[in-house]
Amino acid sequence: MTGEATPDYAKCVAISTKGAQHAMLFPSILAILVPIIVGIIFGVAGVMGLLIGGLSCGFVMAVFMANAGGAWDNAKKFVEEGAFGGKGSEVHKACVVGDTVGDPFKDTSGPSLNILIKLMSMVSIVMAGLTVTFNIL
Repeated sequence: MTGEATPDYAKCVAISTKGAQHAMLFPSILAILVPIIVGIIFGVAGVMGLLIGGLSCGFVMAVFMANAGGAWDNAKKFVEEGAFGGKGSEVHKACVVGDTVGDPFKDTSGPSLNILIKLMSMVSIVMAGLTVTFNIL
């Protein structure tokens, strides 16, 4: 607390990593189980519908997030160059808030949807034999 000790950066990173991995456990399991369950219940047509819907919605959402995040980031830079009152103005404060949302949009959330789409597709391909052999409907 006196400011004389060296901070333990590795421990901070370890805590953040553990929390992020714990939070991603349920969505990851869901992305693996949903194509299997849909395949067993609805067969090939159900899996195709799931993948088409996931790709259509995921792609549009990823493009939206990338563009919106970039727009918020560029808006803040534009205001910092002197437009609309420059730094310290109310507009700049609003742009900082927008950029706080925009950075995760363009850097993490948008690209992670690509991984979700790939994971669901790969699970569907690996489980194709199960889907064809054991479907209820």
